This record gives sequence, structure tokens and C-alpha cells, in this order.
Amino acid sequence: MDQYRHEWVLSQYVTTTRHRAERQQINPDLGVLASQLLFSLQDELFSRLAEVGYEDLHPRHGAVLAYLDEDGIRATELARLSGRHKQIVGRIIDELEDLGYVERRPDPQDRRAKLIFPTERGLEQTRRGDEIVADIEARYAKALGGRTYAAFRDILRQVVVSEREPAPEVGRA
Repeated sequence: MDQYRHEWVLSQYVTTTRHRAERQQINPDLGVLASQLLFSLQDELFSRLAEVGYEDLHPRHGAVLAYLDEDGIRATELARLSGRHKQIVGRIIDELEDLGYVERRPDPQDRRAKLIFPTERGLEQTRRGDEIVADIEARYAKALGGRTYAAFRDILRQVVVSEREPAPEVGRA
């Protein structure tokens, strides 16, 4: 472990694609780490959901399912929250509607707009999904220690929030 402790510094100076696969195994960059965490979590979440009757759901559905609200939410807001294009979110909503997880209803604030609501099946899936994610997080917290895991989540949240903020201008006083 100690031999990799300061390896991250090397990634700042690597400008070649030679041996990239090896480098990403030894010292994965943030994108690789984030995707590995996401895919691992999604694999377990959707496998466990399938075991309890939601085998028709796939990881792509998570862009909508993760943000569904009992009070309804606009597709444009789902796109913003998930970071996906409106057209992709629209197709996912269509799929979930066909599968019986969501329904579209007029927005009382703007009759031209639609809100996306979970159906009873969608609500039950959301509850089950939340329980599974909580179980996964509890396992991570147990493995790392509660404080370490809480610090990890806080730091990860700070990284994500900082990416949403405008980058400071370099070289300006």
C-alpha cells in the first residue's frame, strides 16, 4: 500500500498513452475511480432489485429513478439533476411509463407542462432501492469505519459541488 501512497503525483506528469491500462490499474484517475464505484453500485443495486421482482429495470433507468419524487417532477428537472440530455431522459421516462413505474400528469402550475410521478409500483421500487443503497452504504461504512466513510462522502460531495461552480479565471488578478 505504501508504495502507491504518493503515486498520484506521477499522474500529473504522464503525457503519453503508453502503458495507460497499467497506470490506470496502479493509480486510477478520478474518472476511472468514479466509474468503478458507480458501476459496482449499479450492478449490485439492479441485481438485488431483480431478485425481488424488478428484473425489467436496468442501470440506464437510474437517471430517472434516483430523482423521482412523490410530488412529481418535470422531465427538464430530471435532465438537469441527472446530467443527461432531455431527449435521453424523455426516452427513459417513456420506457418507465411502458413498464408501469411512472406516469405523466399535467403540472398544476403550468398546464402545458407535464410532471412525472411514480406509480404504486414505482414507489415500492423506490423504497426497495433506497433500502438496498442504504445497505450497501452501511457495508462500506463498516469496512472503512463510520467516520472515514462519512468523511469520504463529504469530500466526494465537495468535489461534485465544486465541479458545478464556475472555474476561477487563471492569471487574472
